[in-house]
Amino acid sequence: MTEPRVIRLLIADDEHLIRGALSALLNLEPDIEVVASVDNGVAAAELALELKPDVCLLDLEMPQADGLEAAARILSTVATKVVIVTRHARPGVLRRALAARVSGFVPKSTPAEELADVIRDVAAGKRYIDQEIAATALTAERCPLTDRELDALRYSRSTMSVQEIADRLHLAAGTVRNYLSSAMTKLDARSRHEAAEIAWQQGWI
Repeated sequence: MTEPRVIRLLIADDEHLIRGALSALLNLEPDIEVVASVDNGVAAAELALELKPDVCLLDLEMPQADGLEAAARILSTVATKVVIVTRHARPGVLRRALAARVSGFVPKSTPAEELADVIRDVAAGKRYIDQEIAATALTAERCPLTDRELDALRYSRSTMSVQEIADRLHLAAGTVRNYLSSAMTKLDARSRHEAAEIAWQQGWI
């Protein structure tokens, strides 16, 4: 009898207890081997390039680079599959995940045995999207902002000044102010920070 192919799995989650529990439980599966476990998106991308796992299981909310940022980095350099897990599935996040070519999207409440099945399906080339998350995404408001407006708002969630944002985006400060002003108008926000919070709540950034 042929032994099942072992799926090499990388896990990234900044919550130590959850990361440890997932590693322990998924390692119990006869056909899944956890080859790395890290606490941020940057380390996940670096280790994925080094280890080339079959599947990367990434938490959506992580420091340094969130799950979607890490997924984009990983999928641009490694032939692997990515599953995003999240506690709070904000409406627009699923659309961003699909645009990043993520293969799976599941809530953190998913039991380990079901998650193992999702990993198997994704490793086999299938796609899995949690039904409740998919239903929420279908009824979500379409993002009215341009990519550059979103970039400017993404950095506005930090304490960065307009000049620092401009430097990061390699743009003139006046151009960034125009993008922020346009975004504030579209979202009926009183400040760039309020606009950034609205965009984040909607899952657009």
